[in-house]
Amino acid sequence: MKVVVQVPCYNEEQTLALVLSSIPKKIKGIDSVEVLIIDDGSTDKTVEVAKKHGVKHFVRHKKNMGLARSFHDGVNYGLGIGADIIVNTDGDNQYPQERIGDLVQPILEGKAEIVIGDRQTATIEDFSPLKKFFQHIGSKVVNKAAGTDLPDAASGFRAYSKEALMRINIVTQFSYCMETIIQAGNKRIPIASIKISTNPKTRESRLFKSIWQHMYKSGSAIVRSYIMYRPHLIFISLGTVLLIGGLIPFVRYAIILISGVRGDHFQSLLLGAVLIFSSLLAFALTVIADLTHTNRTLLEDTLERIKRIEFKN
Repeated sequence: MKVVVQVPCYNEEQTLALVLSSIPKKIKGIDSVEVLIIDDGSTDKTVEVAKKHGVKHFVRHKKNMGLARSFHDGVNYGLGIGADIIVNTDGDNQYPQERIGDLVQPILEGKAEIVIGDRQTATIEDFSPLKKFFQHIGSKVVNKAAGTDLPDAASGFRAYSKEALMRINIVTQFSYCMETIIQAGNKRIPIASIKISTNPKTRESRLFKSIWQHMYKSGSAIVRSYIMYRPHLIFISLGTVLLIGGLIPFVRYAIILISGVRGDHFQSLLLGAVLIFSSLLAFALTVIADLTHTNRTLLEDTLERIKRIEFKN
Protein backbone atom coordinates (compact mmCIF):
# COMPACT_ATOMS: atom_id res chain seq x y z
CA MET A 1 0.00 0.00 0.00
CA LYS A 2 1.60 3.25 -1.19
CA VAL A 3 0.68 6.82 -0.26
CA VAL A 4 1.83 9.67 -2.47
CA VAL A 5 1.68 13.11 -0.84
CA GLN A 6 1.48 15.73 -3.56
CA VAL A 7 2.35 19.36 -2.87
CA PRO A 8 1.36 21.93 -5.53
CA CYS A 9 3.90 24.77 -5.36
CA TYR A 10 4.26 28.22 -6.85
CA ASN A 11 7.25 30.08 -5.39
CA GLU A 12 7.14 28.33 -2.01
CA GLU A 13 10.85 28.32 -1.12
CA GLN A 14 10.14 30.16 2.15
CA THR A 15 7.61 27.64 3.52
CA LEU A 16 8.21 24.38 1.66
CA ALA A 17 10.83 23.17 4.15
CA LEU A 18 8.22 23.37 6.94
CA VAL A 19 5.82 21.31 4.87
CA LEU A 20 8.30 18.62 3.89
CA SER A 21 9.76 18.25 7.38
CA SER A 22 6.29 17.63 8.86
CA ILE A 23 5.16 14.95 6.39
CA PRO A 24 5.28 11.60 8.24
CA LYS A 25 7.80 9.09 6.93
CA LYS A 26 5.76 6.13 8.17
CA ILE A 27 2.02 5.57 8.53
CA LYS A 28 0.34 2.60 10.17
CA GLY A 29 -1.07 0.30 7.51
CA ILE A 30 1.00 1.92 4.74
CA ASP A 31 4.08 0.30 3.22
CA SER A 32 5.63 3.45 1.76
CA VAL A 33 5.12 7.23 1.76
CA GLU A 34 6.49 9.23 -1.17
CA VAL A 35 6.40 12.97 -1.79
CA LEU A 36 5.56 14.56 -5.14
CA ILE A 37 6.21 18.24 -5.85
CA ILE A 38 4.14 19.90 -8.56
CA ASP A 39 6.20 22.94 -9.53
CA ASP A 40 3.65 25.24 -11.14
CA GLY A 41 6.05 27.59 -12.92
CA SER A 42 8.04 28.69 -9.87
CA THR A 43 10.76 31.28 -10.44
CA ASP A 44 12.43 30.91 -7.03
CA LYS A 45 14.31 28.01 -5.42
CA THR A 46 11.29 25.82 -4.70
CA VAL A 47 12.71 22.82 -6.56
CA GLU A 48 16.14 23.20 -4.94
CA VAL A 49 14.55 23.23 -1.47
CA ALA A 50 12.57 20.09 -2.32
CA LYS A 51 15.68 18.27 -3.57
CA LYS A 52 17.59 19.18 -0.40
CA HIS A 53 14.81 17.47 1.57
CA GLY A 54 15.15 14.28 -0.46
CA VAL A 55 12.19 14.66 -2.81
CA LYS A 56 12.65 12.54 -5.92
CA HIS A 57 9.34 12.98 -7.72
CA PHE A 58 8.54 16.19 -9.63
CA VAL A 59 5.98 17.45 -12.11
CA ARG A 60 7.16 20.73 -13.60
CA HIS A 61 5.18 23.36 -15.52
CA LYS A 62 7.14 25.91 -17.54
CA LYS A 63 4.53 28.56 -16.68
CA ASN A 64 1.89 28.91 -14.01
CA MET A 65 -1.07 26.69 -14.93
CA GLY A 66 -3.21 27.03 -11.81
CA LEU A 67 -4.24 24.76 -8.96
CA ALA A 68 -6.70 22.61 -10.89
CA ARG A 69 -4.18 21.72 -13.59
CA SER A 70 -1.51 21.07 -10.97
CA PHE A 71 -3.84 18.70 -9.12
CA HIS A 72 -4.74 16.92 -12.38
CA ASP A 73 -1.12 16.45 -13.45
CA GLY A 74 -0.07 15.40 -9.96
CA VAL A 75 -2.78 12.76 -9.80
CA ASN A 76 -1.74 11.29 -13.15
CA TYR A 77 1.90 11.16 -12.05
CA GLY A 78 1.00 9.67 -8.67
CA LEU A 79 -1.14 6.94 -10.20
CA GLY A 80 1.64 6.29 -12.69
CA ILE A 81 4.11 5.47 -9.90
CA GLY A 82 1.67 3.11 -8.23
CA ALA A 83 -0.13 5.26 -5.64
CA ASP A 84 -3.00 3.55 -3.81
CA ILE A 85 -3.84 6.78 -1.99
CA ILE A 86 -2.98 10.32 -3.02
CA VAL A 87 -2.93 13.01 -0.35
CA ASN A 88 -3.03 16.67 -1.34
CA THR A 89 -1.59 19.39 0.89
CA ASP A 90 -0.46 22.97 0.22
CA GLY A 91 3.01 24.43 -0.10
CA ASP A 92 2.25 27.36 2.23
CA ASN A 93 2.12 25.07 5.28
CA GLN A 94 -1.52 25.90 6.01
CA TYR A 95 -2.38 22.29 6.78
CA PRO A 96 -1.08 20.00 9.55
CA GLN A 97 0.87 17.41 7.56
CA GLU A 98 1.39 15.36 10.74
CA ARG A 99 -2.34 14.49 10.50
CA ILE A 100 -1.91 12.69 7.15
CA GLY A 101 -2.02 9.35 8.98
CA ASP A 102 -5.44 10.24 10.39
CA LEU A 103 -6.58 11.55 7.02
CA VAL A 104 -6.01 8.22 5.25
CA GLN A 105 -7.48 5.99 7.98
CA PRO A 106 -11.12 6.09 6.75
CA ILE A 107 -9.87 4.89 3.36
CA LEU A 108 -7.78 2.10 4.91
CA GLU A 109 -10.79 1.05 7.01
CA GLY A 110 -13.04 0.94 3.93
CA LYS A 111 -15.33 3.68 5.26
CA ALA A 112 -14.64 6.23 2.51
CA GLU A 113 -12.90 6.77 -0.82
CA ILE A 114 -12.30 10.49 -0.24
CA VAL A 115 -11.44 12.17 3.07
CA ILE A 116 -11.45 15.93 3.59
CA GLY A 117 -9.82 17.81 6.46
CA ASP A 118 -12.37 20.07 8.14
CA ARG A 119 -10.49 23.26 9.07
CA GLN A 120 -13.34 24.34 11.36
CA THR A 121 -13.31 27.69 9.58
CA ALA A 122 -15.43 29.42 12.21
CA THR A 123 -12.50 29.12 14.63
CA ILE A 124 -9.72 30.36 12.30
CA GLU A 125 -8.49 33.73 13.58
CA ASP A 126 -6.96 34.73 10.23
CA PHE A 127 -10.36 34.52 8.50
CA SER A 128 -12.48 37.67 8.53
CA PRO A 129 -16.17 37.36 9.54
CA LEU A 130 -17.11 37.93 5.90
CA LYS A 131 -14.82 35.13 4.70
CA LYS A 132 -16.13 32.77 7.38
CA PHE A 133 -19.70 33.54 6.30
CA PHE A 134 -19.00 32.91 2.61
CA GLN A 135 -17.05 29.73 3.40
CA HIS A 136 -20.11 28.46 5.28
CA ILE A 137 -22.52 29.45 2.49
CA GLY A 138 -20.22 27.96 -0.16
CA SER A 139 -20.11 24.62 1.65
CA LYS A 140 -23.91 24.65 1.92
CA VAL A 141 -24.28 25.24 -1.82
CA VAL A 142 -21.78 22.50 -2.71
CA ASN A 143 -23.47 20.04 -0.35
CA LYS A 144 -26.82 20.83 -1.96
CA ALA A 145 -25.41 20.20 -5.43
CA ALA A 146 -23.55 17.03 -4.38
CA GLY A 147 -26.04 15.56 -1.92
CA THR A 148 -23.35 15.51 0.77
CA ASP A 149 -22.97 16.90 4.27
CA LEU A 150 -19.43 18.25 4.50
CA PRO A 151 -18.58 21.12 6.87
CA ASP A 152 -15.61 22.44 4.85
CA ALA A 153 -16.02 21.82 1.13
CA ALA A 154 -13.22 24.26 0.21
CA SER A 155 -10.49 22.54 2.19
CA GLY A 156 -7.55 21.39 0.07
CA PHE A 157 -6.21 18.95 2.68
CA ARG A 158 -7.55 15.72 1.21
CA ALA A 159 -6.93 12.03 0.64
CA TYR A 160 -8.22 10.23 -2.45
CA SER A 161 -8.20 6.50 -3.02
CA LYS A 162 -7.06 5.16 -6.36
CA GLU A 163 -10.62 3.94 -6.98
CA ALA A 164 -12.05 7.43 -6.48
CA LEU A 165 -9.48 9.00 -8.81
CA MET A 166 -10.35 6.50 -11.53
CA ARG A 167 -13.90 7.86 -11.56
CA ILE A 168 -13.24 11.60 -11.14
CA ASN A 169 -12.27 13.94 -13.97
CA ILE A 170 -11.07 17.53 -13.53
CA VAL A 171 -12.60 20.01 -15.97
CA THR A 172 -12.45 23.41 -14.24
CA GLN A 173 -9.35 25.60 -14.55
CA PHE A 174 -9.75 27.35 -11.17
CA SER A 175 -9.85 24.88 -8.29
CA TYR A 176 -10.60 21.18 -8.12
CA CYS A 177 -12.05 21.33 -4.58
CA MET A 178 -15.70 22.03 -5.37
CA GLU A 179 -15.81 20.07 -8.61
CA THR A 180 -14.46 16.82 -7.18
CA ILE A 181 -17.01 16.89 -4.34
CA ILE A 182 -19.93 17.46 -6.73
CA GLN A 183 -18.70 14.71 -9.03
CA ALA A 184 -18.13 12.29 -6.15
CA GLY A 185 -21.51 13.05 -4.63
CA ASN A 186 -23.37 12.47 -7.89
CA LYS A 187 -21.37 9.29 -8.56
CA ARG A 188 -22.12 7.94 -5.07
CA ILE A 189 -18.45 7.87 -4.07
CA PRO A 190 -18.34 7.80 -0.24
CA ILE A 191 -16.76 10.89 1.34
CA ALA A 192 -15.71 11.37 4.96
CA SER A 193 -14.44 14.34 6.94
CA ILE A 194 -12.09 14.68 9.91
CA LYS A 195 -11.55 17.75 12.07
CA ILE A 196 -8.16 19.43 11.84
CA SER A 197 -6.55 22.65 13.02
CA THR A 198 -4.58 24.89 10.69
CA ASN A 199 -1.08 26.28 11.07
CA PRO A 200 -0.45 30.03 11.43
CA LYS A 201 -0.88 32.00 8.22
CA THR A 202 2.34 32.44 6.22
CA ARG A 203 1.13 34.45 3.22
CA GLU A 204 -1.96 35.68 1.36
CA SER A 205 -3.75 33.28 -0.96
CA ARG A 206 -2.56 33.33 -4.57
CA LEU A 207 -5.70 31.71 -5.93
CA PHE A 208 -7.65 34.98 -5.92
CA LYS A 209 -7.08 38.71 -5.44
CA SER A 210 -10.18 39.34 -3.31
CA ILE A 211 -13.04 37.50 -1.61
CA TRP A 212 -15.33 38.71 -4.41
CA GLN A 213 -13.16 37.17 -7.11
CA HIS A 214 -13.05 33.97 -5.09
CA MET A 215 -16.86 33.96 -4.85
CA TYR A 216 -17.23 34.54 -8.57
CA LYS A 217 -14.79 31.82 -9.63
CA SER A 218 -16.02 29.30 -7.05
CA GLY A 219 -19.63 30.03 -7.93
CA SER A 220 -18.93 29.55 -11.63
CA ALA A 221 -17.23 26.19 -10.93
CA ILE A 222 -20.16 25.06 -8.76
CA VAL A 223 -22.80 26.04 -11.33
CA ARG A 224 -20.87 24.42 -14.16
CA SER A 225 -20.43 21.16 -12.23
CA TYR A 226 -24.07 21.18 -11.13
CA ILE A 227 -25.32 21.65 -14.69
CA MET A 228 -23.08 18.77 -15.82
CA TYR A 229 -24.75 16.30 -13.47
CA ARG A 230 -28.25 17.69 -12.87
CA PRO A 231 -29.10 19.75 -15.95
CA HIS A 232 -32.80 18.88 -15.93
CA LEU A 233 -33.29 20.42 -12.49
CA ILE A 234 -31.77 23.73 -13.62
CA PHE A 235 -33.66 24.14 -16.89
CA ILE A 236 -36.98 22.64 -15.77
CA SER A 237 -37.02 24.98 -12.77
CA LEU A 238 -36.14 27.96 -14.98
CA GLY A 239 -38.72 26.98 -17.58
CA THR A 240 -41.46 26.54 -14.96
CA VAL A 241 -40.79 29.97 -13.42
CA LEU A 242 -40.84 31.64 -16.85
CA LEU A 243 -44.02 29.81 -17.85
CA ILE A 244 -45.86 30.88 -14.71
CA GLY A 245 -44.62 34.45 -15.16
CA GLY A 246 -45.78 34.42 -18.78
CA LEU A 247 -49.25 33.04 -18.02
CA ILE A 248 -50.03 35.71 -15.44
CA PRO A 249 -50.64 38.55 -18.00
CA PHE A 250 -52.87 36.28 -20.11
CA VAL A 251 -54.91 35.13 -17.11
CA ARG A 252 -55.22 38.74 -16.00
CA TYR A 253 -56.35 39.75 -19.51
CA ALA A 254 -58.93 36.95 -19.61
CA ILE A 255 -60.36 38.11 -16.28
CA ILE A 256 -60.55 41.69 -17.59
CA LEU A 257 -62.38 40.54 -20.74
CA ILE A 258 -64.89 38.56 -18.70
CA SER A 259 -65.54 41.55 -16.46
CA GLY A 260 -66.19 43.74 -19.52
CA VAL A 261 -63.48 46.31 -18.82
CA ARG A 262 -61.92 47.77 -21.94
CA GLY A 263 -58.37 49.02 -22.32
CA ASP A 264 -55.02 48.62 -24.04
CA HIS A 265 -53.15 45.63 -22.59
CA PHE A 266 -50.76 45.05 -25.49
CA GLN A 267 -47.59 45.61 -23.46
CA SER A 268 -48.46 43.11 -20.73
CA LEU A 269 -49.56 40.53 -23.31
CA LEU A 270 -46.28 41.04 -25.21
CA LEU A 271 -44.32 40.51 -21.99
CA GLY A 272 -46.30 37.33 -21.30
CA ALA A 273 -45.65 36.04 -24.80
CA VAL A 274 -41.90 36.69 -24.45
CA LEU A 275 -41.81 34.87 -21.09
CA ILE A 276 -43.74 31.88 -22.45
CA PHE A 277 -41.44 31.68 -25.48
CA SER A 278 -38.43 31.84 -23.14
CA SER A 279 -39.90 29.01 -21.06
CA LEU A 280 -40.25 26.87 -24.17
CA LEU A 281 -36.58 27.52 -24.96
CA ALA A 282 -35.66 26.48 -21.41
CA PHE A 283 -37.62 23.23 -21.79
CA ALA A 284 -35.91 22.61 -25.14
CA LEU A 285 -32.54 23.17 -23.46
CA THR A 286 -33.57 20.58 -20.87
CA VAL A 287 -33.80 17.93 -23.58
CA ILE A 288 -30.48 19.00 -25.14
CA ALA A 289 -28.72 19.17 -21.77
CA ASP A 290 -30.06 15.77 -20.77
CA LEU A 291 -28.79 14.23 -24.02
CA THR A 292 -25.42 15.92 -23.45
CA HIS A 293 -25.35 14.56 -19.91
CA THR A 294 -26.02 11.05 -21.21
CA ASN A 295 -23.20 11.42 -23.73
CA ARG A 296 -20.87 12.72 -21.00
CA THR A 297 -21.70 9.72 -18.83
CA LEU A 298 -20.77 7.34 -21.64
CA LEU A 299 -17.52 9.25 -22.28
CA GLU A 300 -16.62 9.16 -18.58
CA ASP A 301 -17.21 5.41 -18.50
CA THR A 302 -14.84 5.06 -21.45
CA LEU A 303 -12.26 7.32 -19.80
CA GLU A 304 -12.48 5.28 -16.60
CA ARG A 305 -11.72 2.09 -18.54
CA ILE A 306 -8.75 3.80 -20.22
CA LYS A 307 -7.44 4.91 -16.81
CA ARG A 308 -7.74 1.42 -15.40
CA ILE A 309 -5.72 0.06 -18.31
CA GLU A 310 -3.13 2.85 -18.17
CA PHE A 311 -2.62 2.76 -14.39
CA LYS A 312 -2.84 -0.98 -13.87
CA ASN A 313 0.10 -1.60 -11.57
